[in-house]
Amino acid sequence: MPVRKWWERAREVPGAPAMRGLGVTAEEWMLAASDVAAAGGRLLSMWASAGGEPSAGAVYAAYLSDAQVLILELSGAGQRGREPAYPGLEELFPAASRMQRAVYDLSGIRSSDPDRRPWLRHGGWAEDFHPLAGAARRPAEEPAAEGSAAKEPAAEDYAFVRVEGEGVHEIAVGPVHAGTIEPGHFRFSVVGEKVLRLEERLGYTHKGIERRFTQLGLLEAHRLAARISGDSAVAFSWAYCQALEGMAGCAIPPRAAAIRALLLELERIANHLGDLGALGNDAGFAFGLAQFSRLKEALLRALAAAFGQRYLLDAVVPGGARVDVSARAERALGACADSIAREAAELRGIYEDHAGLRDRFAGTGVLTPALAARLGVLGLAARASGQPIDARIDRPWAPYGELAPRKVVRDEGDVAARVAVRFEELEESLRLVRRILGALPAGPHAIEVEAPADGAFGVGLIEGWRGPVLIALEAGPGGAIRRCHPHDSSVQAWPALEHAILGNLVPDFPLINKSFNLAYSGADA
Repeated sequence: MPVRKWWERAREVPGAPAMRGLGVTAEEWMLAASDVAAAGGRLLSMWASAGGEPSAGAVYAAYLSDAQVLILELSGAGQRGREPAYPGLEELFPAASRMQRAVYDLSGIRSSDPDRRPWLRHGGWAEDFHPLAGAARRPAEEPAAEGSAAKEPAAEDYAFVRVEGEGVHEIAVGPVHAGTIEPGHFRFSVVGEKVLRLEERLGYTHKGIERRFTQLGLLEAHRLAARISGDSAVAFSWAYCQALEGMAGCAIPPRAAAIRALLLELERIANHLGDLGALGNDAGFAFGLAQFSRLKEALLRALAAAFGQRYLLDAVVPGGARVDVSARAERALGACADSIAREAAELRGIYEDHAGLRDRFAGTGVLTPALAARLGVLGLAARASGQPIDARIDRPWAPYGELAPRKVVRDEGDVAARVAVRFEELEESLRLVRRILGALPAGPHAIEVEAPADGAFGVGLIEGWRGPVLIALEAGPGGAIRRCHPHDSSVQAWPALEHAILGNLVPDFPLINKSFNLAYSGADA
């Protein structure tokens, strides 16, 4: 198998299991990418380390192939400017285009991708300023004239792709929306109410997190990781700690691993409960929203009683978990899981028997298995479109090898399939919670971790409720962070939403969008 030759040349990367890294030339960069694509592999993430000198940078690509992760490093790609510094991967992996545009916005390292529109930069900083570009961060500015205001970067027009033809018109939605939700712009090209094309523009929730990481210490930045995307706090903070602990050569205690798995499944349950209620509401079934909101609130109150937090932002820490699970918390969480399991099963029967919901869900927003594979979609959206990918099962980390979760896959790829996957994953996570609580290992829930040495590199990869999240971490001197790159699999799934809406009516977009429920904050970090 062509990918095997790259894997055999690569060296083990600390952090997540079944992960290796390899330095390559520009020619090998494309050859390896072609081999991964031919083998049906997926692009997990791309990032760059710009460095202070014009040629000191490197570009990285992480691939998932046969349940193994191969990370390629192309060094000497640090020249910044308008000329391409490395070959783009967009022809092999469509999701690479937005990743490459983000790499340029942040580091100034440009690929050969012909799409040179900014992705994260919305005119909020000068075009020749790149936040991660080392010593060459910003050109010298002329001082403002006395009594005048400092010159601000001008907002710029974004060149959306136009659809021409008789009766075609555009509908612009966002970035500000009617509800209390994150910002994103959606440009619809329609005839009547039928959607011919959808193009997204994101980046509105870019917060400078990658640069902020470099201002924090290795042993404290897990708190920032937890805030990359608040609904995936456990997944991101565990991925960060997994990378850190791998770099430090630290094996966490079995009880700590079990508590982390408990927290991760509880996070999955909370999000699935919220989504199932919202999906019912978007289809005109407010009863579903009321009932699932009640169940989610019951879970959040149980989390607050057990861990002191309704949302688990700081529950995962280097070396284990912030708090232990008491005997009282075990009983309360177990009772809560039992109650939710009973009521969720009843509500699933109501959803499946409701003719109005069946009519709205079935055949709406279809993402075919072939298209999901071509776009490299991961996580829940992929499993609802026939892609049997779940890192908890395919490449398990402790304690998931022992827990052996059941993989949930549907082939239909429509809203109904994504609803069904949520119901079945909710049922499975509730089972896992009860199993973990019934067999928590004895011992400490956390141990001390020492900061790894300067130059250490590690990668964490955790399957969150929405899909896998990745953290690539490089240590600097004195316990500092030289580089930390977070990635949410929503980046790969956002283009899939653009395809799933085609041929549907504009009023169906809120339902289809919610059925994916992709991250803005995680994708824009």
